[in-house]
Amino acid sequence: MKDAVLGKKYELSLVFIGDKKSQNLNRTYRDKNKPTNILSFSLSKSSGEIFINLRLSKKQAKNFDRKFDNFIGFLFIHGLFHLKGFDHGDTMEKRESFLRKKFGI
Repeated sequence: MKDAVLGKKYELSLVFIGDKKSQNLNRTYRDKNKPTNILSFSLSKSSGEIFINLRLSKKQAKNFDRKFDNFIGFLFIHGLFHLKGFDHGDTMEKRESFLRKKFGI
């Protein structure tokens, strides 16, 4: 999935976190004082980090009528497109949808 969006040479760290770390990062970088399911940080043109809150994601998976592992894949793809430079919108959603279908998510 990573290679399909960012390329083979892109260096990516994937970090699984809990509510406390998620809330701290969200407050520090987005000025939102609550946990979130995913955060993506571009470190350079060729590297970045994705943080996924597993507890919150497990809870939200049920709300989206998805299995937990499927929802993690859904979030991961979403984070990849943010690292690629996309913001929420039709173009990003279309690309996400294409990639989800490609990988069965």
